[in-house]
Amino acid sequence: MNTRKKVLIIDDHEVVRNGIKSVLELRNTFELFEAASKLEAQAQIAKINPDAIVVDLNLPDGNGLEIVSWARSISSILAIVVLTFNENDEFVLASLQAGASAFVNKSAPITDLIAALDHALIAPTAFSAKELAGAISRKHERFGLSQRELQILSVLHRGDPTKSLAASLFISETTLKTHLSTIYRKLQVKNRVQAIAKARAAGLT
Repeated sequence: MNTRKKVLIIDDHEVVRNGIKSVLELRNTFELFEAASKLEAQAQIAKINPDAIVVDLNLPDGNGLEIVSWARSISSILAIVVLTFNENDEFVLASLQAGASAFVNKSAPITDLIAALDHALIAPTAFSAKELAGAISRKHERFGLSQRELQILSVLHRGDPTKSLAASLFISETTLKTHLSTIYRKLQVKNRVQAIAKARAAGLT
């Protein structure tokens, strides 16, 4: 019985794919496959039903995040590791939002990729990234939200009336409305629905 985990490496650079393969092959616990484009990756995923994918964000026919979202939509147990040179905070948070299991920078030691892959195979929906805490912190700082405003923002999605929401936060309705007005101004939105959507997209909630 073959107990090796099937891993699909998705990157348009053959040198990168070969480099990852040469390292993972040493483990002798992986069965390795390759794809050089979004289209090829989707075909491979459908064909081999991998246990894990390692995907770059930059592909010749699309964005790697599109593969992440698509793959996560068809499997909650697939391990998805984003491996890229794009270390911008937005890419870290976007990978989290898309459903990736881990985010690893290509400049990091190869041991980081192996650790991320092992973790992803065990807990595919528990996102891990060395850059995550810093990215979220910088995102908070960018919007200039106070801890109280972040707390309020985190419960807006419940959809409670303002009066009930204020009571649950142990503040007056007037105080809550003042906070909401400030939150909307800082997020540059006009209402609660827009605030919730922007907060989710930015990884604030």
